[in-house]
Amino acid sequence: MDWQTPEDTVPSAFITEANARAVLGKPPATGAWREGDPSGNRMFASLGAMTLERGGELPSVRVAYETVGTLNAHRSNAILVVHALTGDSHVVGNPGPGHPTGGWWNELVGPGKAIDTDTWFVVAPNMLGGCQGTTGPASHAPDGAEWGARFPFVTIRDQVAVQRALTDALGIDRWAAVIGGSMGGMQSLEWAIMYPDRLERVAVLAAPATSNADQIALNSVQLEAVRMDPAWAGGSYYEAADGEGPHRGLALARRMALLNYRSPTELNERFERSWQSEVNPLGGGGRYAVESYLDFHGNKFTRRFDANSYLVLAEAMNSHDVGRGRGGTVNALKQVTAKALVLAIDSDRLFPVPDQQHIAAHAPGNIDGDVPHIISSPFGHDGFLIEDGLVGTQIRRLLTT
Repeated sequence: MDWQTPEDTVPSAFITEANARAVLGKPPATGAWREGDPSGNRMFASLGAMTLERGGELPSVRVAYETVGTLNAHRSNAILVVHALTGDSHVVGNPGPGHPTGGWWNELVGPGKAIDTDTWFVVAPNMLGGCQGTTGPASHAPDGAEWGARFPFVTIRDQVAVQRALTDALGIDRWAAVIGGSMGGMQSLEWAIMYPDRLERVAVLAAPATSNADQIALNSVQLEAVRMDPAWAGGSYYEAADGEGPHRGLALARRMALLNYRSPTELNERFERSWQSEVNPLGGGGRYAVESYLDFHGNKFTRRFDANSYLVLAEAMNSHDVGRGRGGTVNALKQVTAKALVLAIDSDRLFPVPDQQHIAAHAPGNIDGDVPHIISSPFGHDGFLIEDGLVGTQIRRLLTT
């Protein structure tokens, strides 16, 4: 559900002086990309008005996206890569103006890599409701103020419909593949059901066919953490001074989420009961290293994300159910005609292996028959972002099938 940061590969207590500087100072009211900020590698497409699945309309939708590689003359080599909950369009590249973090799949996308951009043309959009250039709560509504909590309810299907409109705007008739993990995997699966004639292959990485009660419950406490922050102010915080926005609630939601993204084995082996400093945490005012790890990532997150966007996107995840209005998940999955890679992670406690087994058993185009490809990783759900070799090998296999 999250992208990997360099610190995620450090095997022990990792709050170095350089890392500490990254979160010093007061966080802004929002970490969203705003008009006037450097665009970085982003391009923008204006797609007009959008009617939403659950009612309501956005009078205008703009999508921020990035591309890597070259589109061939037949427009037949295009791959859509869709990001997870807190990702964005910066799938490849260095940090820099407009991009607070490096590309979230730098090791998988590029010349000679699993998604070889000497062959493929990659398009990576920021999803509807996001906060890095695509229309979302931090965008301006027709009255000139930010949408904030007025932003309408959007579903995974709405996000895919916007991606389809971007596809049309780019003049691409059919994707060679649509690839996504976690929330992006939800979208890639919906792509294969909603628009089967618009894609040849699909990769569903560490994602389910439906968000179940347990997963909705996990999201619900994160949503409440944001809303209980007095500085959230009902979603109207964009004019708040640095340090006076809802950063405490958003950081707490992030810390909760990280516990779902990583496995108990990894946390136990990585941190054990180590202290963050020489100060004793047993009543002496010190902290355990794992607490510092969670705090660091929570605090860093508030500098690149928007609280209202987090609410909108988590609710969109909760909406995910490919069987809604289609006679159930089994009937919906039977409509997948694309060649499919269904990948599971054995230590994933957010979307565990049975979720992918259900997809694989009923999607006719699954390249592994009626079972998913299961990778073994200590990293839990985030393995799809960290296990470059294991994941890259399977994506390469799909693209050459």
